[in-house]
Amino acid sequence: MTKKRLIRFDWAMKYILRNKANFDVLEGFLSNLLKEPITIENLLESESNRAEETSKFNRVDLACIDGQGRRIIIEIQNQREADYIQRLLWGTSQAIAESIQIGDPYQEVVKVISISILYFPISNSKEYIYKGQTEFRGVHTHELLELYHKRLQAICDAPPAAGNVFPEYYLIDVERFEDIINDEIDEWVYFFKHGEIRSDFTSQGILLASQRLDVLAMSQQERKRYESYLGYLASERDMFST
Repeated sequence: MTKKRLIRFDWAMKYILRNKANFDVLEGFLSNLLKEPITIENLLESESNRAEETSKFNRVDLACIDGQGRRIIIEIQNQREADYIQRLLWGTSQAIAESIQIGDPYQEVVKVISISILYFPISNSKEYIYKGQTEFRGVHTHELLELYHKRLQAICDAPPAAGNVFPEYYLIDVERFEDIINDEIDEWVYFFKHGEIRSDFTSQGILLASQRLDVLAMSQQERKRYESYLGYLASERDMFST
């Protein structure tokens, strides 16, 4: 079984996958994680877009709008952050606030999906992918709150669960993954963990990632910058361990 050494996904998000010609790689990852076909319409300004090359390599983020008008935030966190969950809440809240102007009808509020690829343990559990979303259930009946038809029209034909309006979170705990491939998203987590794609992988977009993110395809200058980045990450990990 052959393996190919690939560019780390955080570096790819910062310098390669922002090119519209490479959106299909991101679409493959998102489609496998969200279990639905995803089309990226365009990218949004994000912290990574504004950051200088020498600043804060421990976090890389990319924000986009999909074909349904949802805002999807993909973030890679390389180092432990004690208040990470609180910052996630702040980030999605900011994305919601920026999507609507004062005086606009509240039906203009967008759905935000936050995806975190974490290189530090988020819990002591063996689970490596977590999904978080808001639900409204009856205190006595435990029934899921469904909106009346008129209210459904007001939020642009969203599914009947009221919680669909609220942000949705995915946490991928890369280091917890035990290299057992059970479904398509596991092939992506394997790639995130090892920087390799096996020849037997078949999930949507994964073979495109194998072609577009080949280290050997980098120019000498690009590879030098990339290797400097890897050295920086290794130094940061050593400092944290110390």
